Formats: sequence, C-alpha cells, structure tokens
Amino acid sequence: MPTGLGDIEVRKIQLTGGSTYTVSLPKNWVEKMDLKPRDGVKVDWRPSGALRIYPIDMHESQQRVITIDAESLPKESLHDHLMGAYISGAEMIKIVYDPIYERNHRKEIRRFLRNTRGFEIVNESESRVEILSLINAGEMPINSSINRMYSQLNSLIRDIITALEERDLDLISDADERESEVDALLYLIERQVSVALESHVVANALKIGRTQAVEYSNLARTLERMMDHALQISILIHTSKPGDIETNSAPFTQLPVWQEAIKQLMINIRTRNSHQIEEARFNLKDAQNTLVEHEDKLMSSSQKKKNSLLEFRISESVRRLCAYARDFGEILLNIKMYDETITKDK
Repeated sequence: MPTGLGDIEVRKIQLTGGSTYTVSLPKNWVEKMDLKPRDGVKVDWRPSGALRIYPIDMHESQQRVITIDAESLPKESLHDHLMGAYISGAEMIKIVYDPIYERNHRKEIRRFLRNTRGFEIVNESESRVEILSLINAGEMPINSSINRMYSQLNSLIRDIITALEERDLDLISDADERESEVDALLYLIERQVSVALESHVVANALKIGRTQAVEYSNLARTLERMMDHALQISILIHTSKPGDIETNSAPFTQLPVWQEAIKQLMINIRTRNSHQIEEARFNLKDAQNTLVEHEDKLMSSSQKKKNSLLEFRISESVRRLCAYARDFGEILLNIKMYDETITKDK
C-alpha cells in the first residue's frame, strides 16, 4: 500500500445518492494529517485536471524553520548560508554560535537583514539569534517587484546619459544603492518562486502558475544582470576624466535603442504581442552588431586613443545590456507560448 510522498494509488469513483460522486481517502494519509470523521478538507481543482486535497488549516499551522550552526560553516560564509535559507523559503532562521565570535557573526546577520525584505530579529542572546519573516511569500505580487527593478535600472541609465551630457556625476552617486535594491528584489522573487513551487496556496495567492513563476524569476535575473552592467558603466564614468568620454560615440548612441526596446518588452509582460517583442529583439541585435564593429575598430586601430580601453569597456557593458534585454524578450515568448498551449486527448 502506498505510504510516502509521490506514491500513487488507484481509487474507484462511486456514485452516492444519484447526484454525488465520492472517492475514499487513503487511511494512512488521513491518520498522518490527523483528520477525524466530519473534518473538512479543501479541494483545489487545477487547470490540468488534477485535484489537490489538503486539510483546511494545514498551512496556517506549519512553519518552515532552519537552524544554522555558524561554527560548523566555512570561514566567512554565514551570510551566504543565510541567503540560501532565505531563498529556499525558511520563515524562521535560528543561528547559534560561540559567544567568542559574536561580533563577526552579528556583522554578517546585519548584512543579511539589509539585503533581504521582511526579516526581523525576534529573539537574541550572546550565543543565539532568531530571525522571523514578517511578510507572507504570497503577499507581494511578483509583477510589482519586477516593475520596481526595471524602474531602478532605467532611471540609472537615464541618469548616466544626463550625467555625461551635463558632467554632473552627483546624479549617479547612489548607483550602488540602486543596484543593491535590485539585488534585494531579485532575492525576494527567487524566495517567492521557491515557496510557490512547493505550495500551491502561495502560487494561488501570487495568481501565477508554477511554470510561469520560474520564467518570472528568469525575467528578474536578466534585469539584475543588466543592473550589474549599468553599475559598471557608472563606475567607469566616475573614474574617467573630463574629455575622456565622447557621448557621440557608439556605446552611448546605442543606449536610447536599449531604452526603447526594454520599455517595449516591459509593456509586453502584460500584452504579449509577438510582433512587438520580436521588433524589440531585432533592434537590440542590430545595436549589438554596431557595438561589436565599434569595438573591433577600437582594437584594430594603429593609433589607439588614450581612452580606447575605457571606451571599449563601456561598449562591452552596453552590448551586454542589449544581450540580456534580448534574453528578456525570449523569456516573454516562452511565457506566451506556455499560456497558449492547450491539453487535448490523444
């Protein structure tokens, strides 16, 4: 008799009272769920035709908890393990450590709290800290986070262009802070997707299918990669001297192409117009080709300018902005095709 997760048991449908069909539940499952006669269960009817049955209060009474022994970890890796627990969907994280190393571990815990959303310290001592998530994974729509990521990315690119035109570097002095916010939003989305893959309740709350959730995580990842290159461009500009950068050269003349394309692709998260998505991807590919030609000229010129390396590195980052934006469009097409796929009997 099936007893574990993933086991399949065939049950026959019975007709009761002339208008109701019934299926008996496995005894082992009923006992494991601690159900009694007349207890209620929820039945979730999925588009695929599958039914999910679970106790009414099952998710309300459960909490995902992980305990991390900081002294058993590799040196200076506590933050990475905390991020892993966060993304995997842990709701309570307990960190235990030797009081001798409290200062170092506290520093990593504070860094974790800065890089995430919704976690607060609820209990602490000289050898233990407990962190609790105050935000339900299904409360914040993934679309809202993606829109915020795009807003931060687009505003930084816009300010980079203005900073060069007006030579006002204060406009991009907070580039690293904007990049950190985009990172935090990516971590939040990855956490939501991880939880949604395990909990259909969270998936329903997010109003997104599980396959879609994975693709939305991919969208967020491409935005984060683009933000990395936007930050790199701002750093290069900060380290340059007046006159080192020509705003009428290929790297910067292609940024408006990227801006228009990514704007169009963001609109198509909702509209999913194949023609508009492919047009944006074509324009981005054309911009990539222009930048490759520009970089080849920079490297093959017998009389290299003193700022050729700087211009090459900026061009490379702009080219990668275009490449990741094209990936963004490809993911949108994947989502569109998945949504339009129907299941038929063979």
